[in-house]
Parts: sequence; structure tokens; C-alpha cells
Amino acid sequence: MLTKIFYHILGLLVAFCLLFAVLITVTETLLYRVDGYFAKEYQKYAVTERVDMRLSDLLSVTDEMMDYLKGDRENLNVEAVIGGVQDVRELFLQGLALRRGAVFVGVLAAAFLCLKKRQAVLLRMLQWGIAGVLCTMLGLGALISMDFTKYFTYFHLIFFDNMDWYLNPKTDLLINIVPEGFFRDTALRIAGMFLAVSLLFWLMAGALRRRLK
Repeated sequence: MLTKIFYHILGLLVAFCLLFAVLITVTETLLYRVDGYFAKEYQKYAVTERVDMRLSDLLSVTDEMMDYLKGDRENLNVEAVIGGVQDVRELFLQGLALRRGAVFVGVLAAAFLCLKKRQAVLLRMLQWGIAGVLCTMLGLGALISMDFTKYFTYFHLIFFDNMDWYLNPKTDLLINIVPEGFFRDTALRIAGMFLAVSLLFWLMAGALRRRLK
């Protein structure tokens, strides 16, 4: 009985590791791989007029900021323009490191279950884990959509240990470059991509379960 429970827990662990890796990957993909995303958002919210910069210059600053956040730059020459990004960088780099750890742990757990001939348990727990996470996300999404500003603030209070993120649009350029609407659009796109990829994995697990039977 305990062995059976252990196998089920390992299967759920694989599911959660997979979904965490997917979340970080779709976030990285949207911010670094989708051509024109920032330009489209800047035009949507008339950012160039708000900060009195040409779009090309604004995109250049954005490229420097994103390289810094990913750890591809040791310093940020435009710190005066985007002050307070240090905590964001640490959070982003920690997310990338945790993704590597999640992939490693998930692969080990999946390999162990396969060696024990528990592929059916693995696939079933994958589906259960994915379904549970997706249902939770849909519920949270419905809640957050009622007051995005409120829960956006909660997010910062939970993940940041200082108030550098609390910016004044009259004095801080960063909040004018990436207004709240930008974060709302980005969160919606990340959620949509995550749901689509997760659903694909759920369908694949189901197809493999049917083949095993």
C-alpha cells in the first residue's frame, strides 16, 4: 500500500515539475522569442509619447534591460532609467535555475517509475496533476480578473522584500515604459500559452494511456 502511494506521489511530482518548467519556458518565450511583442505593447499604450522617446531608442533600452534580467550582462548602463530592477533580475534568474532543477528531478522520477514498470501510474498522475493545476489556475484567473491591480500588488508584496517596485508615474520612468496594462496583457498571454501547452501534454498522456491498455 505504501509503495503504491509512493508511486502516485512520484507521478504527481513529475506533473508539477513538468508544469513549472512549462510556465517558465512560456514566459521566457513570450519575453525573448516573440518578435515585436514589446513594440506592439508600447504602441498600444502610447509609451513613446509618455516617456518622450523614439520607439527605436525605447526598444534598445528594453533589449539592454532584458539581457540584464537574464544574466547576459554584468551591469546595466541605464540604471538611472530603470531603477529598482535588481530584485526583478534575481527573481527571474531564480526561476531559470528552478526550471533546471525541476527538469532534473522530473526526469529522474519519471525514469524511476518507468524502470519499475509503472508507466500507467505515471501517465495517470500526469493527467491528474495537470487537471488539478489547470482548474486551480482557472479559478485564480477568474478571481484576479475581478481586480487585477489588487492581486498585482499582492504578488509584489509576496515576492519582493523591499518597496523598490512601488513607483510614482510622475517621477519614475519605468512605470511609464511598462504600465499596468502591459503586465495585464503579458499575464494573459502567458496564461493562455501555459494552458495550451499543458492541455497538449494532458492529451498526449491520455493517448499514451490508451495505447498501454
